[in-house]
Amino acid sequence: MSDSQPQQPFQSPRSGNGNGHGNAAAAESTTLLLAGARLTDGRTVDVRCGGGRIQAVGTTGSLASPALSRVDLSGYLLLPAPAEPHAHGDTALTADGEGPVSYTPDEVQRRATEAALLQLGHGATAVRSHVRIGDVHGLGPMEAVLQARRSLRGLADLTAVAVPRLLTGVAGADGLAMLRDAVKMGASVIGGCPDLDPDPTGFLEAVLELAAEHGCPVDLHTDGDDPARLSRLAVMAGGLRPGVTIGPCGGLSRLPLDAASRAADQLAAAGVRVTCLPQGDCAALERRGLRTAPVRLLRAAGVRVAAGSGALRDAGNPVGRGDPLEAAYLLASQGGLRAGEAYESVSACAREAMGLPEVRVEAGFPAELLAVRGERIAGVLSLAYSRIVIHRGRVVARTSAVREYCDSAVAVALDLPRQGRTEPGP
Repeated sequence: MSDSQPQQPFQSPRSGNGNGHGNAAAAESTTLLLAGARLTDGRTVDVRCGGGRIQAVGTTGSLASPALSRVDLSGYLLLPAPAEPHAHGDTALTADGEGPVSYTPDEVQRRATEAALLQLGHGATAVRSHVRIGDVHGLGPMEAVLQARRSLRGLADLTAVAVPRLLTGVAGADGLAMLRDAVKMGASVIGGCPDLDPDPTGFLEAVLELAAEHGCPVDLHTDGDDPARLSRLAVMAGGLRPGVTIGPCGGLSRLPLDAASRAADQLAAAGVRVTCLPQGDCAALERRGLRTAPVRLLRAAGVRVAAGSGALRDAGNPVGRGDPLEAAYLLASQGGLRAGEAYESVSACAREAMGLPEVRVEAGFPAELLAVRGERIAGVLSLAYSRIVIHRGRVVARTSAVREYCDSAVAVALDLPRQGRTEPGP
């Protein structure tokens, strides 16, 4: 089976049928024991989850009960689950298609659902999908993504960002009306690409005014290569709650250092967050070859920086993986961040950018967790093959990797790590 066609999550004990259409409340009533998990501080613990939250964390064996559904996490590192703050479910998985891309509601819903399940398998229990509205397709893609959100309930949390093309001038009047309709339909975030509007400042004004009217967060696409435009955005967005996020801001990396530093300081002072895309371009900007935002510079200025996947096998990135751990790996290997900081960009910072509650592996926090085979974050970012994903206290996805070596003298002498069968097989 192709990895672009995720299997249905397996049926874990006492956890429902795992088909994504079950009763979410019933799923959250399950009590789950995660046994023998390693934490980032080196402790090995048992974690009990129930009611969608972490109920208790104790020493190994201290929480055991025959009534609990149990998952053995020996050899796994247990982490707060990542989240995907910048996806494009309406265009995902279209790079290999022949002929024009179909935007019928059924096709968009299928792509958005398949992409969200692929990202869930990697560990992202929450996904923010930017959806284009307007032009010949109208609100059809938005309706389809919202339907995908409903079908995924209990497996993953999918939210939609309405992305109009134009909002100013005569042509922008229709876009503004459609944006209002998208919010009424259920789009919970207002987005767009001010760089592509003839009047970027007017575009920002329209978006921020509508967001303030409806109490919606804002998440905008911008290359970030115009310091004056970023300065205006910081001034205009400073007082907006629940907040403004921009990305991918690769253009900041092309600015002179002093200009980029000033822009970073202004964004930090205004509380504007940045979502970078380490894995590749984003087709929404209709540009190629963008560099990743200067994450270290932004963080040093106090900007909260999250990392997303962006394009997923579409015109922006035909080989996209949609894997948060790959984004973190790239920030650690090329972006100059420590492994823990890099993972934070796809977990805590991503959840914060999406307005989601904080997750820690401690009692009382949401049971949004990812178990990855390995001992330390640096190791799992390097070889994150086997994963178990917990959403609302229920195992919703499992990926198992098997590594075997032939019975050679070299393999035996080196005692190479091995996963899988211990008995000879065919």
